[in-house]
This record gives sequence, structure tokens and C-alpha cells, in this order.
Amino acid sequence: AQVIVFNHPGQIQNGYTPVLDCHTAHIACRFDKIRSKVDKRTGAVTEADPQFIKSQDAAMVEIKPTKPMVVETFSGYAPLGRFAVRDSK
Repeated sequence: AQVIVFNHPGQIQNGYTPVLDCHTAHIACRFDKIRSKVDKRTGAVTEADPQFIKSQDAAMVEIKPTKPMVVETFSGYAPLGRFAVRDSK
């Protein structure tokens, strides 16, 4: 998934487990792997395999939910392919 970090006080690393909000679902998810940092406008890779991401970064990440959930693909139907990730603290 492509994520853009808007407001986070620290660094997000592999293994970070926030809550994913997608429509009516609120499920904990784990950032399994941060694949790359990307440019927000063009989507071009700016850094491969970064150790962390922070506020104002955009990145391609692998996110694994702790429970089963269904989400439409963004390319198939954009309004249903969006989600928000928030810290549960």
C-alpha cells in the first residue's frame, strides 16, 4: 500500500502496529516491510529499503491486518480503496 505520513511524533519502522480504519472496520495492522520511500507527486522511488519513515514522508509498505478484512483495490474503485492509519495510544 502507498501511505503518506501526515502527523506522527516519531519514526515508523518495520513491526509498528497501529489501528487501520477502513470504512466501518477498525483493525490493528502491522507494518511488515517498508519497501521504499516515494515522491508524493510522481510516485518515483526516492530511497529503497529505508529503515524508517517519518512525518511528511510517502512510502510503499506491506501492511498485514491482525484479523481478516476486505478492501477494494484502489485501481478498481478509488473511494473504497482508501484507508486511514492511526496510533492507538
